[in-house]
Amino acid sequence: MDLKIKDKIALVTASSKGLGKAVALQLSEEGAKVMICSRNSEVLNKTRDEIIAKTGGVVKTFITDVTNKEQVEKMIDQIIDEFNTIDILICNAGGPPSGMHDDFSLEDYNNAIELNLLSTINLSYKVLPYMKKNKWGRIINITSVSAKQPINNLILSNTSRAGVLGFAKSLSNQIASYGITVNSVCPGFTMTDRVKNLAKTYETSGKGTENDFYENINNIIPMKRIGTPEEFAQTVCFLASEGAGYITGVSLQIDGGYVQGLF
Repeated sequence: MDLKIKDKIALVTASSKGLGKAVALQLSEEGAKVMICSRNSEVLNKTRDEIIAKTGGVVKTFITDVTNKEQVEKMIDQIIDEFNTIDILICNAGGPPSGMHDDFSLEDYNNAIELNLLSTINLSYKVLPYMKKNKWGRIINITSVSAKQPINNLILSNTSRAGVLGFAKSLSNQIASYGITVNSVCPGFTMTDRVKNLAKTYETSGKGTENDFYENINNIIPMKRIGTPEEFAQTVCFLASEGAGYITGVSLQIDGGYVQGLF
C-alpha cells in the first residue's frame, strides 16, 4: 500500500532508540525525509547511520531535549530553514519514574507534566503555522496504555499522559478544517530494549527467570504475546498517511487487547 508520504518532512522526537526509532525507520522506508532528535549525540548518530544504511533516505539529527523550549525552537527553525515545512510531527518522550503516590512530591508531578504533556503542546504549537499554511498535516502523539487504563505503580505516567489525550482531542477539533489530523497512540507492552532490560532486572532481583517475566506479561495480554516495534511503527505510519486523512481525535491503543475498556 502506498501511504503517499514520499518526500514529506517528518519530525520524530526522542527517536534514537525504542519506539521512536522504530517509527523513524518506518517513515524513512516509506520515503519520508526524517528528522530525529535525542539528548545523546552518540546514540543518535548511530541511529541515523543505521536508518540511512537500511533505507538510503534523508535523515537529519538534532541534539534536543524536548522539555527545553529554546532547544525545540532552534531545532524547528533549522528544519524550516532547510526544508521550508514540517508535514508530520511524532511527539514522543520518555516516561517518568515508576512509583506510588507517596513516592513523589509536587515537583515530580511538575517534571512529569513538563516531559510528557507540555513538550507535546509546545511541539504542536511550533509546527502548526506551517501545517496550516499547507492545509495538510499529521500530528501523532505517542503516549501509553496507562493513559486509558491506569497502571498502579505508574501514577506520574497515568497523570501526565492522560493530559495528552485531552489536549489532542481538543486540538483535533479546532484545526480539522485545515486538513490537519491529530491522533494519539497508546502502546502496550512492546519488545523494546526497555522491556528487555526489565526482564533482566527481574531475573537478577531473584523474582524469577527472564522467561518467567515474559510469561507473566503474556498471561495478561489476550493475544498472549508482546508486540513488536515494527507493528507499532506501521500503525503510526498509517495514521501519518494520506489515506488516514479522515481519522482525527482518536486515541488508539496498540496493545494486543490489554486495555479492557470500551473507549
